[in-house]
Amino acid sequence: MTFHLLTIFPDFFQGPFNHGVVARAVKSGLLEIKVHDLRAWTKDFHKTVDDRPFGGGEGMVMKPEPLFEAVEAIWPRRDPARQRIVLMSAQGPLFDQRTAHRLSGYEEVLLICGRYEGVDERVGEYLADEEISIGDYVLSGGELAAAVVVDSTGRLMPGVLGNEDSARRESFSEAGSAPGLLDCPHYTRPADFRGWRVPEALLGGNHAAIEKWRREAAREKTRRLRPDLLARAAAGSGGTDQESAIKKDGTEV
Repeated sequence: MTFHLLTIFPDFFQGPFNHGVVARAVKSGLLEIKVHDLRAWTKDFHKTVDDRPFGGGEGMVMKPEPLFEAVEAIWPRRDPARQRIVLMSAQGPLFDQRTAHRLSGYEEVLLICGRYEGVDERVGEYLADEEISIGDYVLSGGELAAAVVVDSTGRLMPGVLGNEDSARRESFSEAGSAPGLLDCPHYTRPADFRGWRVPEALLGGNHAAIEKWRREAAREKTRRLRPDLLARAAAGSGGTDQESAIKKDGTEV
């Protein structure tokens, strides 16, 4: 799988992707990360990528011309079935594990990293396939959000994790002890630490009892920390709007 990162700060990504699972996946050839400097598609001496907003107001807005030209140069003939354009935006639907699984089904994903007051609306309307937010807060730019998407999506690719069960049995997974909920609590040695003992069910070697405990503990932890996930599961909705991409005509992909 290949990720393209379109940004005005290409050096930003030297840190996040030089360590851990993603770095190993890139080194082994399972993932490819290509960082593109948006200023390469500007035409003036100052390499301008922003301008004042029409109608007045504070801040600057990223111009559409370099963004369109950059994407069209990276993918002169784009295949929507294989390639996906994502605009990182605080206004987009929330990114979650289902979104990561969906994006992992593409061969290439291009992430546009916004900056300043925002991005010209025509980028989201006519260039990007979708907008994605990593939370209900505003960041200084889309680079940090893009790094989250690359890490969360890239680790789902076959072979990236040493044990593929690690991705199936974790929080928000549909194949864990409590599908769609938080992962169960985990413990390791010592069994008794400062008087806090590991639950007896995990020490007896009875796999059926261990699995039963994990299901119950996962639900209890979800009830305590993320009751919204329980409510979602109870409603039987299978998730919220951010879990499926919406085409420009309003239909689901």
